Amino acid sequence: MTPLGRLLRGVRAGAHRSPLAHRAFDAPASISVSSTAFTDGGGMPTSSAGQGVGDNVSPPLRWTALPPRTRQAVLIIDDVDVPLPRPLLHTVAVIEPTLDGLDAGGLRPGAPGIRCLRADLGHRGYAGPRPIPGHGPHHYRFHVFAIEHAVPDHITTAKALLAAMRGHVLARGVLTGTYER
Repeated sequence: MTPLGRLLRGVRAGAHRSPLAHRAFDAPASISVSSTAFTDGGGMPTSSAGQGVGDNVSPPLRWTALPPRTRQAVLIIDDVDVPLPRPLLHTVAVIEPTLDGLDAGGLRPGAPGIRCLRADLGHRGYAGPRPIPGHGPHHYRFHVFAIEHAVPDHITTAKALLAAMRGHVLARGVLTGTYER
């Protein structure tokens, strides 16, 4: 355990501080999200951990039950345990509704049917877990949202995407993985 991890062990953003906790994102939790790499609430493999910790390979994901009116799906991966004022958005992507999942490593810029937007740390594409050593387990939520309109191409950041999604979410689902260093 590192001194910084010990010092910050009790400091966590919390799900209640997530921009996704806003009422504008309320929708039926009718989308089922799963992975063959980990179970809901289970530990994520080291291969999915971020650069310098693991291989930074996005885990395989599957989802079901997008409503018929879905124009696009949105995948957002956040860390609710980061020691910051709000959860950190690790990965943000707009996905064509014809896709029902992603293979391992499939969450990357240029992948067919996927548009990776700039997340909180300024990168595009998958950014796996890299919690502070000794901080304890972090919960990484893989949110899938079905939205009723297409996201315009000029939207390139997580903040702009969240604003565009407000009030347009038809359904949602979530899969949570944990990772600890």
